[in-house]
Amino acid sequence: MAASRMDNSYVVLSKKNRSKGLGIPPCPRSAASPLTRPIEDSYIMLPPPTASIYKTSSSEGDGAQLLPPSCSSPGNNSGFFSSVTVLKRAFDIATSQTQVEQPLCVECMRILSDKMDFEIEDINSDIKAYEACLQQLEQESYSILSETDFQEENRKIEEEEQKLKADIEEAEKQYSEVSSEMKDLETKYKQFEELEERYWQEFNSFQLQLTSNQGERDAISAKIEDSQAHLEMLEHTDILNDVFYISHYGIFGTINSLRLGHTHVVEWDEINAAWGQAALLLHTMAQYYTPKFQYRIKIHAVGSYPRITDINNKTHKLFGPANVLFSTQYDNAMTLFLTCLQEFAEFAVSLDKEKNVPPDKSFKLPYKIDGDKVGGYRVVLSDFNTRENSTKALKNMLCNLKWVLFWFIRTTS
Repeated sequence: MAASRMDNSYVVLSKKNRSKGLGIPPCPRSAASPLTRPIEDSYIMLPPPTASIYKTSSSEGDGAQLLPPSCSSPGNNSGFFSSVTVLKRAFDIATSQTQVEQPLCVECMRILSDKMDFEIEDINSDIKAYEACLQQLEQESYSILSETDFQEENRKIEEEEQKLKADIEEAEKQYSEVSSEMKDLETKYKQFEELEERYWQEFNSFQLQLTSNQGERDAISAKIEDSQAHLEMLEHTDILNDVFYISHYGIFGTINSLRLGHTHVVEWDEINAAWGQAALLLHTMAQYYTPKFQYRIKIHAVGSYPRITDINNKTHKLFGPANVLFSTQYDNAMTLFLTCLQEFAEFAVSLDKEKNVPPDKSFKLPYKIDGDKVGGYRVVLSDFNTRENSTKALKNMLCNLKWVLFWFIRTTS
């Protein structure tokens, strides 16, 4: 049965058909199998129906004798071992009769044939391309140089080569110099970076300190401006002007809101207090310029009970109550007060002349003082003088005293 299967599976071809068989090129056997010998014939594997028409007789050699003698013997081993032995024997016979180590089936033969046809076409296309290039090269004309021209061209090429080598050496030298300069520049760049970093650190520190100093300066400047404004206010402020504020209220002259007049509306306590303030003001200004000012008439400012001493050392009361019948001492005291005020005004005029003050800016009383008259009104209560006229005279007297106070403030400041 094994011999029948092998007969149906292999077809042995002759040598003349070896190169024609289905487009299969001859292939040398591999040297890896030492048991095989040169193959003279080729074979392919066919299915059983096809292989039956290619059966050969036993007279064509060992290739037709597929069944080994051991297989027909009834004493041989059976089973798997016998099958392996049969297959090995068949493989050896097929290998000895062909140049390939293994047989091919029809399907494998067809695939291999198609592949070989494709490779043949690819090789043919390469051959055509090479032939076209060869024809193109054959058609081109060549100018063959003489020996002299060749030597000249060779000499020029060598000279150019030497020149290029010199240029390369010069470029390498320049490259070395540039590399050295680059290293120096990198070193300097790092130094500059360190200097720049240090500069910015110092700059930030200085900027912070500058901001702090500017804040302190602004605070000090604000304090200076406030102090200067306060100083200017103090320079334009005089204590006498604040302590002795002279104004008017209707027909009455007032000093520190105390009315000075001889009507029945005003009480003697208010009149005496007003006279005390006026006497204290004039006495203060006169004492400031003593002994330059000849203080002949002495004013004694004793609160609401002021007195005046004349040049004969006789003292007169400058406070009331007083009436028309018993007002001589009071009238003399008011007249002496006007005299003292007149003398101080004349001293002010003389002092302006010493300081070369222009006449239009020199001191001058707004109301003229003449004895017991001020601005044409008498201050006394006797000699048939009315209380209204006395009140107007006292108002004019306070106005003159205010002008003297302004001159005193301007001169002393």
